[in-house]
Order: sequence, then structure tokens, then C-alpha cells
Amino acid sequence: YGLDVVPDVIGDFAGPLAGVLTGLEWTAVNAPEAEWVATFAIDAPFVPADLVDRLRDAVDRDGAEMACAASNGRAHPVFGLWPVALAGDLRGAMIDEDMRKIDLWTARYQLAEVDFSASPFDPFFNINDKDNLAEAERLLADGERGAA
Repeated sequence: YGLDVVPDVIGDFAGPLAGVLTGLEWTAVNAPEAEWVATFAIDAPFVPADLVDRLRDAVDRDGAEMACAASNGRAHPVFGLWPVALAGDLRGAMIDEDMRKIDLWTARYQLAEVDFSASPFDPFFNINDKDNLAEAERLLADGERGAA
């Protein structure tokens, strides 16, 4: 796709929060006019097409500082909208406090959670094994792909 692939700026498999930080810092340098970074899990094939629009609308509506997706009573913080302006704060939390949990960091800010319907299936369904892959293939074959 011609996209840049950037290694995490914090090594030792620091988790998804390191990926968020990497995206924020890359954006600050390479797209300084951008105010937001959206993140997604790479093993979720059915991400709603309107995810980013709905996250941004929730930030504006709620006066929040960031947003994440939710479904079926569960937050999905990897599917998030992050302000580039908080890159320094996140770096400090990860380096100075050894923070690795997304939920611990987002708890410091006003977070908008956007609920997505889990019917006919959860749009944040992820593929971790062969059974999950078979289920995703069945959903595609059945035409249940939803809004993605």
C-alpha cells in the first residue's frame, strides 16, 4: 500500500500503548498539521467503516480529549482516536512510570466511549487462532460483514 512501517519507539514489546506513542510521535514529525491519530487492531477484519467519524463526533459532542470503541459492554481501547498533542505526556508515562496499560493512561483524561452494535456479530471480533479464522470466513461467506 506504500505506507510507512515504523518500529515502536519503545522496545521490548511494550504493548499497544507503545504503538500509539509511535504513531503520535511519527505524526508530529511527518504530518505536523494533523491533530489526531486513529489506531486499529490488525487482527480485526470487520472494523466499522464509520469508526473514525463516530469517534471524532463523540470527542466533539462530549468535549472529550480522546475516544475509543466499545461493544457488548466492553471497551476496545486499541480502536481509538488520540490527540497528537498528548504524545509528550504519553512518552513520560511510558518512560518515567513504566506504564503499559492503555486503560491506566486513558483514565487520566476525559475519554469518550462509542458503543457499536454487536449484532449480528461483534465488529471488533479478532482472529487469534484457526477457529477464529474459520468463523471470520463463515461470516464473510454468509454476507454478515456489516458496515465494514
